[in-house]
Amino acid sequence: MKTRNIVIGGLLTALSIMIPMLFAGTPLMVYLPPGFTATVASHVPSLLAMAISPGVAVAVGVGSALGFTLRTSALVGARALMHAIFGGIGGYAYQKGMPFAWVLVLTAPIHGLLEALVVIPFGLDLYQAFVVTGIGTVIHHSIDAVLTVMVYQALVKFSLLKKPSLAK
Repeated sequence: MKTRNIVIGGLLTALSIMIPMLFAGTPLMVYLPPGFTATVASHVPSLLAMAISPGVAVAVGVGSALGFTLRTSALVGARALMHAIFGGIGGYAYQKGMPFAWVLVLTAPIHGLLEALVVIPFGLDLYQAFVVTGIGTVIHHSIDAVLTVMVYQALVKFSLLKKPSLAK
């Protein structure tokens, strides 16, 4: 892994830890008991990390899980750990040449399904898991994806991020 990717990964991981630490318990975090939360911009580091590499995306997802577990609960932390899985998938798709916007669209239902499945062992019923958490996550992912595209476009414009070459 390139030194540049390690540094960017570290910065994005730090952001993914800081967002729940700073925003939890404020109006920037929506909480619907028993286990759904939506924190403004919390997906941006994970989504942006997919444009760096699959490994960076996985690391940022783990950082997000750490931040949410420390600041909220193990249930929310387990949901955030799913960022490592969808991030790795999205990072791989991006690396293979899929346009970034399509990566964000592709990963939204994967993200929602993973978060719905991971809350079931915590005792949530199927409605809470698949409707509240699953669909809520897809909506939250989509909103944060819009923010991420704006950041991504600025980074590309200023040559701080390169688009991948098409897969061979």
